[in-house]
Amino acid sequence: MNEQIQPPPSLPLTPEEERQWAMIAHLGVLVNLVSGILGPFVPLAIYMIYKDRSKYVAYQSLQALIFQLIWWVGGSVVAGIVWAITGVLSSVIIGIVCIPFACVFSLMPLVALGYGVYGGIQTSQGQDFKYWLVGDWTRGTLIG
Repeated sequence: MNEQIQPPPSLPLTPEEERQWAMIAHLGVLVNLVSGILGPFVPLAIYMIYKDRSKYVAYQSLQALIFQLIWWVGGSVVAGIVWAITGVLSSVIIGIVCIPFACVFSLMPLVALGYGVYGGIQTSQGQDFKYWLVGDWTRGTLIG
C-alpha cells in the first residue's frame, strides 16, 4: 500500500524549443550589461534544467557558460589588473606607455558581448554554433 508516485518522464524538447533555449543561453551575455557578472547564471540554469532533455541545448548552454566565464568574467579581471598596474606605473611615467595595452584588454568583455549575441542569432536560426576553441572542448566534455 506504500506506493510512491513517480514523476512523469521528461519529454524531449521540440526543435523550436531547442532553438529558443539555445538562443537564450547565448544571449545571457546581455544580462552582464545590467548586472556586471550575473550573465553566466543564465546558461548555467538552462544547462541544469534541460541537459537531460536535449543534447543540443546542453551543448549550446554549456559552451555559452564557459565562454562567458573566460571572456567576460576573466576578461574583466585581467582588464582590472592591467589598469591597476598602469595606474601604479603612471606615477613614474612608464605607465603612460601601458595605457594602449590596458585599453585593448578592456575590450575583452565587449568582444564577448558581440560574440555571444552572434551565437544567439545563429542558434535561433537552427544552426549548430560553436565558439572558437571553447566549442570543441565542450563537445569533447559532453561526449567523453
